[in-house]
Amino acid sequence: MKLKLERPIIFFDLETTGLTIGKDHIVELCYIRLEPNGNERAETLRFNPGMHIPKESSDIHGITDKDVKDCPTFKEKAEELAKVFEGCDLAGYNSNKFDVPMLAEEFAICGIDIHINEKKLVDVQNIFHKMEQRTLVAAYKFYCGKNLENAHSALADTRATLEVLEAQLDRYEDLKNDVCYLADFSQIQKGVDLACRFVYDEKGVEIINFGKYKGQAVKDVLKKDPNYKVWMLQGDFTMNTKQTLERLALKYAGK
Repeated sequence: MKLKLERPIIFFDLETTGLTIGKDHIVELCYIRLEPNGNERAETLRFNPGMHIPKESSDIHGITDKDVKDCPTFKEKAEELAKVFEGCDLAGYNSNKFDVPMLAEEFAICGIDIHINEKKLVDVQNIFHKMEQRTLVAAYKFYCGKNLENAHSALADTRATLEVLEAQLDRYEDLKNDVCYLADFSQIQKGVDLACRFVYDEKGVEIINFGKYKGQAVKDVLKKDPNYKVWMLQGDFTMNTKQTLERLALKYAGK
């Protein structure tokens, strides 16, 4: 079914140097602008972000410093791009959480207000999650073909969770029937602590996952900023996180 439009809408996606808005920058912008009359314009632009593109970001989107060294900066294209986005609504996947704020920030750095508050923002991921709910009740219906009676009672939910996992093993041939494998596969982030304030990178190094030191090794931060440990231990963090920090501090003491 084609979209019914009263004004243009732009579907867009960003590739960036990282995920920290205000610190990281756009290296690629792809957009499709749809007009109410059905006309369509698509374009992919690359930018020199003026900073090093970390390897972990390049591993995801495949864009390196070399690929964009001769590309214009976002600022050099900002006025032209602002005209493309003028009077348009915006759409994307997980866009309300990341792409829209990142785009608005890049324009703002250039002194350009694209009037986000005047645009309708369509996030396709949020529609997906609302229409195909990821609750235990929905999972039980999908995998087991049954309605979950007495939902939210501890025993019923626990039994349903077991049945869902068994049904997942039946459904997906490449899902190994091994607890170690399942534990690793079911992790979104490989957290050092349960709250994932600290996570492991691809080399197994403990990395800070929030705040001003996000992306930096715990070992390095503890060495250059001893007060960071004091701040965290006195802060509103879980006991598990504080205990993890104490353990890491002990591990790297004197190193």
